[in-house]
Amino acid sequence: MRARLFTWLNVARDEAGRGGGRIPSVVAAFWPMADEPDLRPLLQQWVENGVTVALPVVRERNAPLVFLPWTPDAALRAGPYGIQEPAQGAEVQPDVVLVPTLGYTESADRLGYGGGYYDRTLAALRDRGHAFTSIGVAWSNGELDPGYEPAGHDFRLDAVITPDGWVPHAPHAQSGTGDATVHRYTLR
Repeated sequence: MRARLFTWLNVARDEAGRGGGRIPSVVAAFWPMADEPDLRPLLQQWVENGVTVALPVVRERNAPLVFLPWTPDAALRAGPYGIQEPAQGAEVQPDVVLVPTLGYTESADRLGYGGGYYDRTLAALRDRGHAFTSIGVAWSNGELDPGYEPAGHDFRLDAVITPDGWVPHAPHAQSGTGDATVHRYTLR
């Protein structure tokens, strides 16, 4: 997963630069809980390569998350749910949002932890007109039954990355909508 994400972001940045588009420069990631994929080595690589990496911060229950910059030497603290988050920093707006994902469909519908934080956050980014790409990060065995129906407030992701590859495909670098109705290319 880390290699695919690293390659995808490099391709997306190159593609945007050649096409005169906005180059994705801020990636919102997440600090892993015990059973989640651990992307921390990738986050460090991105920081070393000049990408701004941010982590989510819960400022208020039942409200959208905010994202603060992270570096390997950043001071962290346990947030309301015991998840590490940056202790300080100025809010940043992500170009790419990596979303912890328990379950997913072939259409990149996501099942999360039930708190609705990411659904609210992605919807708020979209409603502000902020261009971003949303990518779920999940284990391959998280694929949901074909009959799964997302709730009305569930936010469909642009793609999901698993150890087995992209679902349904790697998102196009210039999706910019966060609504999964974009042109895609395949990097498997």
